[in-house]
Amino acid sequence: MHSTNDIRRTFLDYFAGNDHLPVPSAPLVPYNDPSLMFVNAGMVPFKNVFTGLETPPAPRAASSQKCVRAGGKHNDLDNVGYTARHLTLFEMLGNFSFGDYFKERAIELAWGLVTGELGLAKDRLTVTVYHTDDEAFGLWKKIAGLPEERIIRIPTKDNFWAMGADGPCGPCSEIFWDHGPSVAGGPPGSPDEDGDRFVEIWNLVFMQYMQENDQIVGDLPRPSIDTGMGLERIATVLQGVHNVFETDTFRALIEASEELAGAKAEGEALASHRVIADHLRSTSFLIADGVLPSNEGRGYVLRRIMRRAMRHAHLLGASDPLMHRLVPALVSEMGQAYPELGRAQPLIEETLQREETRFRQTLDKGLRLLDEATDGMAEGAELPGETAFRLYDTFGFPYDLTEDALRDRNIRVDRAGFDAAMAQQKAAARAAWKGSGATADEDVWFDIAEREGSTEFTGYASTEGEGRVVALVVNGKEVAQADGGQEVIVLTNQTPFYGESGGQTGDAGRISGDKGLSIKVEDTAKPLGRLHAMRGTIESGTIALGDTVHLAVDAERRDRVRANHSATHLLHAALRHALGEHVTQKGSLVAEDRLRFDFSHPKALSPAELAAIEAEVNAEIRHNEQVTTRLMSPDDAVSAGALALFGEKYGEEVRVLSMGRTTEPGRNYSVELCGGTHVRATGDIGLFRIISESAVSSGVRRIEALTGEAARQWVVGREETLKAVAAALKTSPEEVEGRVAALVDERRKLERELAEAKKQLALGGGGGAAPSADEEFGGVKFSGQVFEGMNPKELRGLLDEAKKRMGSGIAAIVAVNEGRAAFAVGVTDDLTERFSAVELVQAGVEALGGKGGGGRPDMAQGGGPDGDKAAEALDAVRRVLSAVDA
Repeated sequence: MHSTNDIRRTFLDYFAGNDHLPVPSAPLVPYNDPSLMFVNAGMVPFKNVFTGLETPPAPRAASSQKCVRAGGKHNDLDNVGYTARHLTLFEMLGNFSFGDYFKERAIELAWGLVTGELGLAKDRLTVTVYHTDDEAFGLWKKIAGLPEERIIRIPTKDNFWAMGADGPCGPCSEIFWDHGPSVAGGPPGSPDEDGDRFVEIWNLVFMQYMQENDQIVGDLPRPSIDTGMGLERIATVLQGVHNVFETDTFRALIEASEELAGAKAEGEALASHRVIADHLRSTSFLIADGVLPSNEGRGYVLRRIMRRAMRHAHLLGASDPLMHRLVPALVSEMGQAYPELGRAQPLIEETLQREETRFRQTLDKGLRLLDEATDGMAEGAELPGETAFRLYDTFGFPYDLTEDALRDRNIRVDRAGFDAAMAQQKAAARAAWKGSGATADEDVWFDIAEREGSTEFTGYASTEGEGRVVALVVNGKEVAQADGGQEVIVLTNQTPFYGESGGQTGDAGRISGDKGLSIKVEDTAKPLGRLHAMRGTIESGTIALGDTVHLAVDAERRDRVRANHSATHLLHAALRHALGEHVTQKGSLVAEDRLRFDFSHPKALSPAELAAIEAEVNAEIRHNEQVTTRLMSPDDAVSAGALALFGEKYGEEVRVLSMGRTTEPGRNYSVELCGGTHVRATGDIGLFRIISESAVSSGVRRIEALTGEAARQWVVGREETLKAVAAALKTSPEEVEGRVAALVDERRKLERELAEAKKQLALGGGGGAAPSADEEFGGVKFSGQVFEGMNPKELRGLLDEAKKRMGSGIAAIVAVNEGRAAFAVGVTDDLTERFSAVELVQAGVEALGGKGGGGRPDMAQGGGPDGDKAAEALDAVRRVLSAVDA
């Protein structure tokens, strides 16, 4: 039997032996297509190569590209677990020719692989071609020897591929495997083509035309090849099964799920085990590629996949979180082909466990409420959208889980009603992003890049230089000239200005030239990742295309930025040393005045951890080791221990930045792939000071810090504050802590003594605080007192003493503090049948400008903002007592 790992290896080895460069799978988050949420096809990483915007890594390439279809228009999520072939994550095997070989060689290679290396029987293979592609038809006859009835012409878009309305396009040729007459279905193009007998295993795309507005406008100057073979689908053929979940990788994952859940994969439990196996793969790969669960965007899709799997674990009766315990089985199956799984295993496990623990609480409550809402509904009924929205909005139960939970009962959900309720709630907050007139649109940058190529960056070695003006952009449009007073974006063939990227802010400075030209550059952007666009205002003179200009970066500002950037690398290393290798960078901001570093970690850092991390970074700074940069291939860099950021696009050569002391032979304290600007030696950073640590989102923390002069001024500022405090306390800064502690103790002692004095004063009735004698209303004694500065907590004890002193009666006390009043009334037990302390308090509270008040019949308390009406509060009680007497 061909294992899935063997098939992948055979494919890549076969094409490597035919002069193809094996290319590692790109991350699932696409770097070159903002219209896609995830990479969903093998050619996506090469999209800019096919359009001519990037240079290919080699004339020929081959890859096994991980793909996800679980969001946007390419969304297979709801079908997973219930069909034979749908998956959220799949691997696409592909070979690519970038203007090298074309149809004949592509067909030769395809036929050689499927019938030779993979050993498929020729008489069970059928191919399709686009109905007008006579060339491909003839080549299949010539190379494969297939009879004409097994070369089927397809006259639909199914056999014609296009990148979009504009761009490369061309006919396709698909290879089908015949499972035999025991399986229902007919060949492609027949009325029964939707059956399972004939299964497409490979699609060859012949890119040979260029189209505009969905119309072919000419031939491509260099026709190319793009192919795609689903690894899981070809595995079913080679392993003699009809369902991807019956292949070896999925069987291993399902067996692990069966063991941990204690439920066999049969009957109603079968779909649940399949969902768990598939979703384990997609969630783990997404986390490994830097996606973390959140409530929007890619993070929301990830959370949705995770929660769907967790609900199925709940259906299987798993009493404890299950998903994180399956990760070792996945790493065992796929970790060799995708080492990022092993590197990220601790983070994957922790993220899954945390999410599942939290979600189980939501799930239990939501399912109970859903059962109540659908009680009595018959099959085919529809749950109102408003109900689904209430479950989501009030109880946090996601819509997709409502839909999935009702699937087995054949109850639909009114999606339109749900969307309408959602739209109504968010109408005020919803606003579409709109570009401003000061920002050039994407087409402008593509036009410039196609015409001029990439900007050459000279800023690693210098902060000044000359450049030839190749483009000027004003109000989003290219212009030939710009004059004084205008805001302009300038692009030159080379520049020392760093364009904002990788978290580092763009450079500022000045552009000058002949005839008094002076432009104050406010920032520099990096559109398309290859152009350095300097934005500024023309203070004097005129600038035109073709001019040679002098470019000068604000060197002092650049030094501050460089210090902060280098500090983030040292901080990253220190975090990994202190917290573990699960720590990975999740974002950063490197500005001139501060740095911000986001990283994966599940909980807040303790003061001790922060102190240790700060001390470690400063130790590296003090050693003042030289910062070295080498150009290496990405593979060599990672092999040498360099940290690469998943999701970043790296070319044939990368800058490998090493800094700090040597921790082992050939390895520095920090080694990372980075294209930013950095200090020449760690001592140039000067000083590193952490000023805050906080949460960004679930599983992501943020540290903000200062370096150099900014850090020194921060420390000096706090030292000056300490000196001022010491002077006020008439002590030295070294003794401030002890002096403050003594003052706190002294204050507490005085507060206790004052409270006791006030209590004794109240009990003694002196000082004008108490009436000269108890009053009587119809034979009921009444004692009313007002105290300034009395702690309200003392009221209860004073009332108890007053009641004890009177034996029988009613006591009322008002404590006034900073204008507000606390009011309490006590009634002796023998009078509670006639008088309620609650009613008496409420009468007094109203006089104090407050509301309510509560307690028991024998003791009640309230308050109000009008402390100057304390006497009126006591009079209000007297009136109630007088009314009873009357």
